[in-house]
Amino acid sequence: MAVLALAAGAGSAAQEPVTAFTTVTVIPMDRERTLPDQTVIVRGDRIAAVGPAASVAVPAGATRIDGRGKFLVPGVAEMHAHIPGGKSPDELIDRALKLFVANGVTTIRGMLGDPRHLTLRTRAAANEIVSPTIYTSGGPSFSGNTATSPEVAVKMVQDQQAAGYDLLKIHPGVPRAAFDAMAAEAVRLRIPFAGHVPADVGLARALEARFHSIDHIDGYFEYAVRDDVPAEVRKNPGFFGANFAAHLDPAKLKRAVDETKKAGVWQVPTQGLMEIFFSPATPDEMAKSPGVEYMPVAMVEQWKKQRAQFQSDPSLTPAVRERFLAERRRLLKALSDAGVDIALGSDAIQTFSVPGFSIFNEMGAMVRSGMTPYQVLVTGTTNVARYFGRQNDVGTIEAGKIADLVLVDANPLQNIDHFARQTGTMVRGRWHPRAALLASLKQAP
Repeated sequence: MAVLALAAGAGSAAQEPVTAFTTVTVIPMDRERTLPDQTVIVRGDRIAAVGPAASVAVPAGATRIDGRGKFLVPGVAEMHAHIPGGKSPDELIDRALKLFVANGVTTIRGMLGDPRHLTLRTRAAANEIVSPTIYTSGGPSFSGNTATSPEVAVKMVQDQQAAGYDLLKIHPGVPRAAFDAMAAEAVRLRIPFAGHVPADVGLARALEARFHSIDHIDGYFEYAVRDDVPAEVRKNPGFFGANFAAHLDPAKLKRAVDETKKAGVWQVPTQGLMEIFFSPATPDEMAKSPGVEYMPVAMVEQWKKQRAQFQSDPSLTPAVRERFLAERRRLLKALSDAGVDIALGSDAIQTFSVPGFSIFNEMGAMVRSGMTPYQVLVTGTTNVARYFGRQNDVGTIEAGKIADLVLVDANPLQNIDHFARQTGTMVRGRWHPRAALLASLKQAP
């Protein structure tokens, strides 16, 4: 009986699809280096072999992908994703997930959960749909409208943990007492929480409570505003503290960075999203951004209205916008230099933040903040593996790892913009040529 079982297993393994990337330069991401003229063999959903082309034989019948002049890198994560939920049409969900894959995103952390996303998570893992691997927060999020009391907050934690969500999403407005009760119950039930820093909570308490990640670098400017700032300024922080950007205390900012490192709290900066919001570009100009053509027309029109409304705010003068972005860049660089754990995220789908395409913008924004291309790639690969405790499965290119791979046409270590020049993406061993996938999505409804 054991011999028969072994034979059946061997036959099953032999029937697994085999793919070979040939004569390719590998960027393994175990450290900053490239490995030229490699062959990478994928069997099923795992990398079976990585080595010099001269010594790694391509199995008979394998699908060959020519890597000459190209670079193979691990797939990256979108750690602040928004999968459409609620009553969103299935077509929009399918489109969003495919756009992530078409742009090299092989893992997403959904930050506005919905029961539908639990089914999508299962179907993605089984390769029943074209989708990144999904982690999802619960729904509804914890906000001033939902977590209105300690009792309500505790019940929300219990319900979302029991439903099987991966984390809890924190939005602005949560009262301090409700937050404290939520945090205590989340720790008891061992479910992480992440997101915004509510004003009533503040950065110091957020770090003490061990947010799993603070997203958008939220709460830092409010924490670091100078003590001598006039009351009329202090009571109006503006969008993500924009009005405080000209009133920051460098010593307080340094303390915030040091305390973040000490607390071990991750950051998902979404710096590219802030550059979108604070850009001087008009709504019509933003509508011509790469990837927007793949989004539904009605959604793009709504984005244009949102942008026009945002730009009409008289307090957001060009000087305020420039100062805000400059101070955020300095803060992000300081967090990176201090060794704070940073994960890649761009807040797609969001205003002119298109799934997958927005990751390219986020990468560029991180480089513009002073990070190196390698450091940026780390935030989307090996850092994400550590965040989820999956270092044995993902994050690098080596035998035994899950085959989440992106084939790009130029070296992203030399210029991060090269990551956008992609031939295709492999997700859990399934190869998706980029041109074909995008062609199937060209006509947005």
